[in-house]
Amino acid sequence: MSNLVKRRSRPKSDSKFKRQPFGLLLIILVWSLAMGWLLALASNAQGAISNAEIGTVDVVPAQYKLGQELYLENCSTCHIALPPAVLPTQTWKNLLEDTQHYGAQLQPLVDPPRILVWKYIQTFSRSQRKDEETPYRINNSRYFKALHPKVKLPRPVQISSCVSCHPSASDYNFRRLSPESENSP
Repeated sequence: MSNLVKRRSRPKSDSKFKRQPFGLLLIILVWSLAMGWLLALASNAQGAISNAEIGTVDVVPAQYKLGQELYLENCSTCHIALPPAVLPTQTWKNLLEDTQHYGAQLQPLVDPPRILVWKYIQTFSRSQRKDEETPYRINNSRYFKALHPKVKLPRPVQISSCVSCHPSASDYNFRRLSPESENSP
């Protein structure tokens, strides 16, 4: 009889040990869900900037903001400043080094502004294939064509052509499109 009592008491103690890990796992699961929910709320509160407020194609981290501002200050005084993503890095490098900028004589940027502008452009421009010719004009850029796959571009494509679809391009806002362009296929 004592063996029978011992056998019955063992399963009860074993079931206690089996329930404790389940309870611990349940507590960890609830805690993880609560922390995930709180982190999601916190990250949404920090990133509550709409695309219209960003304006540019890419969100620019603080470390590149000064380079972007210098780029805009030096380039948008004569023409619409293009997002670096529309041309490959090598094209931008050539443009920064060339004092004959599309037929106009320019004062070259000097360090440190040149370095800051270059870091911004280099970070947000695109790579070039080894067998690809370096485009000097925007209409020869495969990235520009890829960003505008179904758009019938005017001939010849000029930087001032951007405003027809991007009315805020002069403010470096390429996200806002004209009503005709938003509804295009």
